[in-house]
Amino acid sequence: MKNNITETQLGLRENASQFWLLVLINGFVGAMVGLERSVVPEFAETVFNISGNTALLSFIVAFGLAKSFANLMMGRLASKYTRKQLLTLGWLFALPVPWLLLFANSWWLVIAANLLLGLNQGLAWSATVVMKIDLVGEKNRGLAMGINEFAGYLAVGLMSFVAGYIASTTGVVTYAFAPGILFSVAGLLLTIFFIRDTHAHAKTEAAKTSIPMLGNIWQDTTWRHGNLGSVTINGFINNLNDGILWGLLPVLLLSKGYSLAETGLLAGIYPVVWGLGQLVTGKLGDVLCKKQLLTIGMLSQGLAIGLLYFADSYPILVSALVILGAGTALVYPNFLSVVAENTHPSQRPESLGIFRFWRDFGYVAGALAAGVFSDLFGLSAVLIGTAMLTFTAGVMTEIRMCCTKKSLWHSPECVG
Repeated sequence: MKNNITETQLGLRENASQFWLLVLINGFVGAMVGLERSVVPEFAETVFNISGNTALLSFIVAFGLAKSFANLMMGRLASKYTRKQLLTLGWLFALPVPWLLLFANSWWLVIAANLLLGLNQGLAWSATVVMKIDLVGEKNRGLAMGINEFAGYLAVGLMSFVAGYIASTTGVVTYAFAPGILFSVAGLLLTIFFIRDTHAHAKTEAAKTSIPMLGNIWQDTTWRHGNLGSVTINGFINNLNDGILWGLLPVLLLSKGYSLAETGLLAGIYPVVWGLGQLVTGKLGDVLCKKQLLTIGMLSQGLAIGLLYFADSYPILVSALVILGAGTALVYPNFLSVVAENTHPSQRPESLGIFRFWRDFGYVAGALAAGVFSDLFGLSAVLIGTAMLTFTAGVMTEIRMCCTKKSLWHSPECVG
């Protein structure tokens, strides 16, 4: 065993083939959810005569709950099963999803499809994250997470546009889900036949690390640890605002007179900028203070969401969505890197699972806020409230977190 640990090499270059294969697979994971992002309100209304808000509330809550608990399950199961087995299980959950959506004759089948999609996203995306962290070790971890999240969210944005285009040009919104058949089969086959497990890489890092063990993984990750707790709260609020925008942005754009194809294009701007930006922001986290990148990112998101309130013209709307995507790009890969650098390799999968549980539970809170508060107070009030909450999270980050890298301005260094 000792020889195997010694012979296992960590690093992006040393594990390039497996790393880039996992990037491709994570692109397929993102594509699965991207197919739904811009067309579900139209799908619900034209096929099932269900109002947009009711549909959004039910399907995003189902997706968010399933994904949150799959993340938590991934962290717990990682000590009993291999990363490859969990990635394979994630893809098995994905196989029925496009078929259920294509042939659904009841809204409950759509809900069932989104429960399975949430399980797929939680297990498969978490597995690719953990495996990439295992492969690259400490050096270039931020870059690795940036590439991982870039692939996933670029696929979300591109497939959001593709789904809107397919629905618009064919006149049959259901056809937008057909590409999911290819993505799910390809992801499963690549995992089974070409992916190698990374448990030996995690053991290699564990033998070298000086990171202390957490006293209570759940409490430390959720709130007690200054860096881990802050990142978890920020992750929750980030996905809360994403869940609100996922639900209400298509409704807002359609109400402003944009066509389904234009709505798909505009709804895709934010995740595409988010995805592309992470190629830069992940690497920035390797050389600069992650705390300050997170602060700037959350403040930018808050300002951009507030700007959507005033977006009466196309240029202002596009600018707000670009700023929102850039702000999200600053935080997303660095969330994962902060968790990785503050946890021992043996505890890392569970800590990442807990972080991702709370982060993706934000989708549930966002869907509830989108469905309930928009009916009570209107879209504008929801946007302003979300902007203020996100901005406050950025201020909290600056106050509570400490730096482990070079600071952009004066900031306390982490001790121990």
